[in-house]
Amino acid sequence: MKILIVEDEPKLAGFLKRGLEEQSWEVELAYDGQVGKKMASNYRFDVIILDVNLPLLNGYDLAKQLRADGLTTPILFLTALGTIDDKLDGFEAGGDDYLVKPFEFRELIARIKVLSQRNSVREQSSQVLSLADLELNLDEKVARRGGNRIDLTAKEFALLEYLMRNRGRVVSRVDIAEQVWDIRFDTGTNVIDVYINFLRKKVDKDYPTKLIHTVVGMGYIFKEE
Repeated sequence: MKILIVEDEPKLAGFLKRGLEEQSWEVELAYDGQVGKKMASNYRFDVIILDVNLPLLNGYDLAKQLRADGLTTPILFLTALGTIDDKLDGFEAGGDDYLVKPFEFRELIARIKVLSQRNSVREQSSQVLSLADLELNLDEKVARRGGNRIDLTAKEFALLEYLMRNRGRVVSRVDIAEQVWDIRFDTGTNVIDVYINFLRKKVDKDYPTKLIHTVVGMGYIFKEE
């Protein structure tokens, strides 16, 4: 599991990071709301933990902006603000759970596990993948960006689906060959690079925000930038 913690108190953030890493989870930290938004938007996380009183962009506004951008990652508010109104504000902002400081660490772990399991079931049942203004409908086998339909071949569709399911993660040519072409990668062929270029022309060329990025010497990453 990969978790993003947005917390401006370094000692608490470090404590949370160490404790969650003991569960064999991968943890990233952001110390203000703006950095938190950038990380949450560009990389895939299983759960996001937000404080409310954050510099530059508070937790409630951050959650609202992430939800407005279409991000469905579960959000757990972890804050000292504990009134009923505070909690209602958190849920109305798009939070999935709310835990008040001080807290029992075992309870935090339990809540994270529940959110992750719930999200896993939701992702499995969802038939539409999305990032920024790009949507991929798995039932209709249709891609749309900015509301405009994109005509894709069967292999282009499969490649785009693989990239979107692995958004925020660098995938190598070997990964793509095995998962999309179901073959062992032949270093003498450039078929994957050719199809990546096909996708770029259809998905990115006419739009200011590029989604398919090359990581030199490693492969490709699908993210909003």
